[in-house]
Amino acid sequence: MTQELRLFNTMSGRIETLAPQAPPEVTFYACGPTVYNRAHVGNFRSFVATDVLRRTLRHFGYRVREVMNLTDVDDRIIQKAQEAGADLGAFTAGYVRAFEEDMATLRLERPEHMPRATAHIPEMIDLIRRLQARGHTYTADGSVYFRIASFPEYGRLARLDVAGIQAGARVDTDKYDKENARDFVLWKFKGDEPEWAQWEAPFGKGRPGWHIECSAMSMRYLGETFDLHAGGEDLIFPHHENEIAQSTCGTGKPFARHWMHVKHLLIDNETMSKSKGNFLTIPDLVEKGHSPQAVRYLLAGSHYRKPLNFGFEGLKGAGAALERLHGLVARLDEVGGEGPEGPAAEACAEARRVFDASLADDLNTPEALAAVHGLVGRANALLADGALTRGGAARVRAEIAAMDAVFGVLLPGGEEDRLSPEEQALLDVRQEARRRREFARADAARAGLEALGVVLEDTPKGTRWRRKR
Repeated sequence: MTQELRLFNTMSGRIETLAPQAPPEVTFYACGPTVYNRAHVGNFRSFVATDVLRRTLRHFGYRVREVMNLTDVDDRIIQKAQEAGADLGAFTAGYVRAFEEDMATLRLERPEHMPRATAHIPEMIDLIRRLQARGHTYTADGSVYFRIASFPEYGRLARLDVAGIQAGARVDTDKYDKENARDFVLWKFKGDEPEWAQWEAPFGKGRPGWHIECSAMSMRYLGETFDLHAGGEDLIFPHHENEIAQSTCGTGKPFARHWMHVKHLLIDNETMSKSKGNFLTIPDLVEKGHSPQAVRYLLAGSHYRKPLNFGFEGLKGAGAALERLHGLVARLDEVGGEGPEGPAAEACAEARRVFDASLADDLNTPEALAAVHGLVGRANALLADGALTRGGAARVRAEIAAMDAVFGVLLPGGEEDRLSPEEQALLDVRQEARRRREFARADAARAGLEALGVVLEDTPKGTRWRRKR
């Protein structure tokens, strides 16, 4: 049994029900990183949003087949690899590894397929040949171009007026703005590029344009028509517009049935980007003392269609919210009173109703988190009144765990929720010193822990600890 999910569709400009072709399976493609540098937190806003989407789909009973590509050949990568004196494989390997490390740090689930562009050159060549056979291309200066005049629907996704585009005008770069819309390149011949950036093809030696890469890889793993295409809003034009044109013209079939785009992440009210130099990576934030859980909470908790102005105060607030939540979970495990679930069951049912309804309404994660914290407040009140039984506590914990299947940070866990060997040794010393009533030694151990950022709380059920904010 699946639950309906309504998402904004960029193509129609409306919130629409996501209608998979073969329910309960949902097939979707998410544009991944271009591995010429380490992905920054602005990039991860989009990646976390699509991770929350796939988790929500499973929460609603769907089976997910997701593809996220790794672009490992394009203009920037070749330029930077040449500057580094390395070939494509050697240059991109470290950035691919860094991306996978950051995915794990932010608890992103791994998509079912993560193809690399350079491993799918034959599929790209085949798609270009199909476009040639259907009359949508021409060759100039050794490169193959898509003739946008051959596709009357060109510009629909980006709301682009193509009437003034000069016939035969071409653009060779991978990225450009609407004012420079032209026939775009499918296969590039560049005589000045190194051998390791060129492949043999029936239309001449060269390399793929950026846009053809995603069309070929999405169709390789999801078929010629699939349910959903997602990515950052910066990809609407020209990348996604060009994907639609070349895919639809190459197959004669619709491409993606639903388009989801994530708003930019801002820093000091400007878009975060490598070109502006105003970016922060996940390791940067961890080095500054911010929990990866707080980073994920902040990114996941903002609505994907609203700009997020990223700042350290927001991260502190996210950390405080998680501390309240994790503190409740720890106290739930200590409840010992017998009896029925009582009012906890009612609180859980209401929280789940609001949680699911919020996610079903265009992935409204702020309202979904409000439902979580409403349950936290109710459970804390029941604890304070002594009205929470062991069964009720178990029900609340199970409800939070079910919600955590979507957000991935609501339950304690991960490196930040474990003591290091040094910290554990100090805690053991303190506990042994208290047992022996050696209070000066116990206080010294406690002070040592606080210096390391660990705060202790002694309760009738034992000693709890938390990280100092």
